Amino acid sequence: MASQKMTKAEKSWIMYDVGNSAFVLLSTALIPVYFGSIATGSVVVAWGYAETVASLIIALAMPFLGSLADMRGMKKKFIVGTVGTGAVACIALGFPTNAMVFLVMYVIAAVMLNSSMVFYDALLVDATTEDRYDEVSSHGYAWGYVGSCIPFIICLAIVLGHESIGLSMGVAMKLAFAITAVWWVAFTVPLLRNVEQTHYKSRPERMMADTLKSLVETLKNIWADRSLRFFVIAYFFYIDGVHTIIRMSTSYGTDLGISSTQLVLALLVTQFVAFPAAIIYGRLGKRFGTKKMLLVGIAGYMFITLFAALFLKTATEFWILAIMVGLFQGGIQALSRSGFGKLIPKDHANEYYGFFDIFGKYASVMGTFLVSTITMLTGASSLGVFSLVILFAVGFVCMMQVDGTREG
Repeated sequence: MASQKMTKAEKSWIMYDVGNSAFVLLSTALIPVYFGSIATGSVVVAWGYAETVASLIIALAMPFLGSLADMRGMKKKFIVGTVGTGAVACIALGFPTNAMVFLVMYVIAAVMLNSSMVFYDALLVDATTEDRYDEVSSHGYAWGYVGSCIPFIICLAIVLGHESIGLSMGVAMKLAFAITAVWWVAFTVPLLRNVEQTHYKSRPERMMADTLKSLVETLKNIWADRSLRFFVIAYFFYIDGVHTIIRMSTSYGTDLGISSTQLVLALLVTQFVAFPAAIIYGRLGKRFGTKKMLLVGIAGYMFITLFAALFLKTATEFWILAIMVGLFQGGIQALSRSGFGKLIPKDHANEYYGFFDIFGKYASVMGTFLVSTITMLTGASSLGVFSLVILFAVGFVCMMQVDGTREG
């Protein structure tokens, strides 16, 4: 069946993935390397704990803020606030020379980025129809991967060639952070102009009390719905491994002695591989079912984790790992987002996605904390990575319990 032409609202929704992915790629590939140049001790340990703090803040705040954002006209207002604050924090990253101050700035930027993603994810139900969730969500991740490469390559050229163009490393990094922030804001504009919040709940008379009551009811509804319950439990475990691999791959490679240039270029290859892979994954999800393709993605990540823990030693092996991650990363994230959207009431999308984010962020707390702690205690980062296999296995078993007939 031929793919339906994208509407203006769908294209505009996808554009935000292009915008925010620039900071995601920078924070995955270049920021940890830059942090390593101003930090002392293990980069994996310090970076892991910073990611843990950011994830914990998001997990605690997002259900409540998500519930407020479900009210009429509030989703885009929250996006404006989080993107604006995040962009300012991104620019500010170019100024600290103290490692701790830098980490504080990074945590602020990361919290704002991931908070905006909750509101953005919830707008999927407003931007398109349920039968197109998988395809539109997959296109978001796909274009995010390839689109983010444009500012990243520019930033990389400035940073690596700073001497040839007469700039100090400090000035080059300031430019890199500023370019990323401007890109992020620019690609937020179409979303704000062309996507309207069509699903919403009425504003309660008692804002705080009724919002908290609604959160409790939502949590009860999630637990009472068997498929939804097993879906979020599965997501809690498998996305832990996905996020941990994304966030700590560069610092893990640095600890193994792989050069920063090799690490960055390999991760750039991941973006290009992920572009067609995510689109194909979305189409396969429509043909074979979201659940089946999520199971394929989880199994793929189990293999990736085993490869990283047992065989990753050289730059060549890191390149192989980067390609394998690119094949599954966008697909498993996109179908998780769209699959969850098919199971929830649309007028409470933000509230439900707030809890969806809790399961993802608390998992990230566990994963990054686990890898950092085991690395610190044993001196072997491979042992921390190896433990992630168990999380993928539990996620696979729980996903098997989800009713695939509810995909619409």
